[in-house]
Amino acid sequence: MTNDNLKNILNAVKDGSMDVVQGMEKLRDLPYQDIGHTKIDHHRSLRNGFPEVIYGAGKTPQQVGDIFEHMCGRNNVLATRVSLETAGHVTARFPHVEYNETANTLTCKSKKIEYNSGTVGIITAGTSDLDVAEEALVTCDMLGSRAAIISDIGVAGIHRMLDRIDEIRKFSVLIVIAGMEGALSSVIGGLVEQPIIAVPTSVGYGANFSGLSALLGMLTSCASGVTVVNIDNGFGAACAACKINKAIDR
Repeated sequence: MTNDNLKNILNAVKDGSMDVVQGMEKLRDLPYQDIGHTKIDHHRSLRNGFPEVIYGAGKTPQQVGDIFEHMCGRNNVLATRVSLETAGHVTARFPHVEYNETANTLTCKSKKIEYNSGTVGIITAGTSDLDVAEEALVTCDMLGSRAAIISDIGVAGIHRMLDRIDEIRKFSVLIVIAGMEGALSSVIGGLVEQPIIAVPTSVGYGANFSGLSALLGMLTSCASGVTVVNIDNGFGAACAACKINKAIDR
């Protein structure tokens, strides 16, 4: 349920093209729908602008499939951290649902996506960070922001990033993804004026502590205007980038 959906229902009841009973039927699952194992928050986009997203990890394939069954007809649906087993179950039940194996996402596009004017740049230090980048890319698309990935331009070969700096400066918001020591966000932060959302990844050798070294490096960046999300959280970075992108359009 979006603001536009709610306005259309209320206006239809007001002008008589929809009776009160029909209007109540449209609104009966607000603010949420209880399907037993899950309470689906159909009201969320009215409160914060984005619909509820399914977090696939820890849910059974059947549970994720049930949630899709009750969400797909109402709005576009995104599920993150989806296993191959869960993806197989859901796509067998709903052939129109698409699985991105790199991003580990499922998407159901039942409504036309209206995009903001700006484009989010998703920059990765290495090819090994592409799973997080793809999660961010899919999320941006589903939340109404165009996005593009520039991959494998980390500080181990800084000339690769400098070759793309003019292109990077054209994006409205930047998501910078890096493992190891996480230096790329600081380097780019010293060269551009756009807001930067840094994503530390769990890529790295032993003392990387599964991404903790990159997280701490990004949190202690000397470049101003760099905001940091949690380790491997491409979804969270994309949500923040989309809110910034949306605000720029206002």
